[in-house]
Amino acid sequence: MNIRLRHDAIVRILRRNGTSTVDDLAEEVGASRRTVLRDIGALREQGFLIHSESGRGGGLQLDPESVQTTARLSVTEVFALLISVAAMRAARSLPFSDLADAGLAKIERALSADKVRDLRRLLDCLYVGQLSPRQDISDIGSIDSALLPAFETAFLQRLHLRFRYRDAKGMDTLREIEPQAMLILPPLWYLVGWDAARADFRHFRMDRISKPEIVEGTQFRRRHVPFEDDVCPFSEMAR
Repeated sequence: MNIRLRHDAIVRILRRNGTSTVDDLAEEVGASRRTVLRDIGALREQGFLIHSESGRGGGLQLDPESVQTTARLSVTEVFALLISVAAMRAARSLPFSDLADAGLAKIERALSADKVRDLRRLLDCLYVGQLSPRQDISDIGSIDSALLPAFETAFLQRLHLRFRYRDAKGMDTLREIEPQAMLILPPLWYLVGWDAARADFRHFRMDRISKPEIVEGTQFRRRHVPFEDDVCPFSEMAR
């Protein structure tokens, strides 16, 4: 579990349990007591009010007000929320859409200017459409959780992305592409990239991608991706 996920887990445990000991937290997040103590210190520096009670039966308590005022979302987390809402809307399965949009607007307003800039640059790469009824989705799998953070770096810094890809026949290959767009055709999600080896665009089903890796070095240029007429940019769909 990385630091960010561990911090989120500690806050969630304290919020739900009311009081917890360092030893209990260490066991629940799978870390040492020393690591958890460092995490508590880091959370306090971020603004979380975590009280310590000494003596038998004592422990750590999180001030509930601090959860509302200091909880922070990363660009990737906000982007994940937005594209999830976009996918549900495209699949025509989004009840209470007005409330969802209002909530997302509040989240975006709470972001710093640089995070808003990065978020909008990511959203400029997002497209939504309808999946053909003839498309076979019987083998649809789960999407690697490491994909979205890798996409954030690759898209924002315009760096090549290398990954393992398993095609429809089950053949596994190593691919390196210029990530140009993300396409949602519910329930399938695609990474659209320029494949220099083939001098053409390629669509990669995200549930078939694994082990994404950023390739440091030369930046690529943004290209116009030719989509079908029924595919629209997220910005048009969100209006």
